[in-house]
Amino acid sequence: MKGFKDFVMQGNVIDLAVGVVIGGAFTALVTAFVDNLINPVVAAAGGADSVEGFGFKIFENNEATFINFGAVISAVITFLITAAVVYFVFVMPMTKAREAANRRKGVEEEVEAAPEDIVLLSEIRDLLKTQNPQGGNPQV
Repeated sequence: MKGFKDFVMQGNVIDLAVGVVIGGAFTALVTAFVDNLINPVVAAAGGADSVEGFGFKIFENNEATFINFGAVISAVITFLITAAVVYFVFVMPMTKAREAANRRKGVEEEVEAAPEDIVLLSEIRDLLKTQNPQGGNPQV
């Protein structure tokens, strides 16, 4: 039981719970925006005579065969708005804050090490240069 208590009290679970609640509220906001502002514009692209919006029926007398392009376009717009807001409001500021905190602490950013094959090829190149200082092609 102590292990579970420690896990819950670490803060990660609390952060996750807050993120889920904020995400749900934000999803409702974006859905309302798309449903009430974007969907009417997309439906208008279906034409003035269209009742269903931007799409068509495969069989005129069967409602189940309606292909709704407007719903797909709305879903894409909802995703793009959500992704943009998450990136610009959460990810980018957190990255900048983390970089600033690391600079204050004097922690250097991790530099990605060169792959082993690149290192070996560079060493071979350097050895060949030392064997042939004139810069010409080495004799093999």
